[in-house]
Amino acid sequence: MNSESGGQKSSDLQRQAAAALARKKVLATYAENAKKSAREATQHDGHMKDEPISPKINSESWKKYHSAWQDYYQKYYSEYYSKAARTYIEKEKLKRAREKAEEEEILQSLTRSSARLGKKPEMGLKAGKEINPSASEITETEEDIKEELRRKIRKKATDSAKKTRRHRHLIPILAGVAVMLLILFLQYNRLIFAPIMAYVSPGNTPATQIEAVDPTISQTVSADPRLIIPKLNVDVPVHFGITLDEVMPAMNNGVAHYRISGASAYPGEIGNLVITGHSAGDVYSSNQYKYIFSGLERLEDGDLIYINYDSVRYTYSVVKKEVVEPTNVAALVVDTDKPILTLVTCTPLGTSRYRLLVTAEQISPSVEGASTAETLPTVDQNMDSSLPSNEPSFFEGIWNWLTGQ
Repeated sequence: MNSESGGQKSSDLQRQAAAALARKKVLATYAENAKKSAREATQHDGHMKDEPISPKINSESWKKYHSAWQDYYQKYYSEYYSKAARTYIEKEKLKRAREKAEEEEILQSLTRSSARLGKKPEMGLKAGKEINPSASEITETEEDIKEELRRKIRKKATDSAKKTRRHRHLIPILAGVAVMLLILFLQYNRLIFAPIMAYVSPGNTPATQIEAVDPTISQTVSADPRLIIPKLNVDVPVHFGITLDEVMPAMNNGVAHYRISGASAYPGEIGNLVITGHSAGDVYSSNQYKYIFSGLERLEDGDLIYINYDSVRYTYSVVKKEVVEPTNVAALVVDTDKPILTLVTCTPLGTSRYRLLVTAEQISPSVEGASTAETLPTVDQNMDSSLPSNEPSFFEGIWNWLTGQ
């Protein structure tokens, strides 16, 4: 059948047509011979030549019939059998070639083995005479072949086993190294990224878009409280008027106003205005302000800091920096007769070991006639607590979760 057209192949149709033609010829020949025989019989029996008679089958007709069929088979099937014969011969040639190649490989292997054992196999013709190996030599050769095959199989199995054992020993080592690297990354990734972010714009404002302004010029600003540090390209919201318990959550959304007794001033008031923010956090943390104070160590004396509060811009000039212990909350209590600003963050970068205090004095608007900051009750001072810190590290977070802190 033809797989594409769904009908018979053209070769099949040709064979069928040839067979039908052969049958017609055979039947015609048979009918002619039968009529001839009938006419001859009627001449002997006295019948008329044209009288219809029943044809009789004789041996001569069968011979012609079978000869016609033999011619048909010889003509239309000889090509099929010749192709089959040629295909068989080609397959046998390929088979013999493969067997010969395998025999040559085995003979070469035996030659190498004999050379290692100090033997010199003599094969082929020597001094013009053919060497016919004896039965013992043939048996020895077969044993050598079997031994060589066994040796190869043992060698492959041994090498594979050694390789598997080596890899099996490496698997727990590699797994341990991977787990250790993951733990180190989760715990100490901020040590890598915080110093980098100290020189990258930490907020959402593109770099070079925050410029210093003339502090002697009064201007109206937005009522939204914000902290602006042009040198660090920082422009961040400030959360004023919050309690100590709200400082850490507020630092996740900007920077926070930190008020204790002796350091509770608002912008423009005589006293210490304390603002705290993060300097580092885990790279996978969702807090967009985790690096907002990472560049605070780059501030120097004379650098300007702005605070927008109640639609007024207050300008401060940096006067000093110092590093204190996290528990030294009293370092924020400053005896001053002018409005000052203290920015607080963790140091060194990527840790919460110490606290960096950057102090600046108000230079605009004029401090004349400024009111004194409200004094908070001592009960709210909470002097035994620590200054705000960065977000907890990976294991610190786990420990806080287990202890319910």
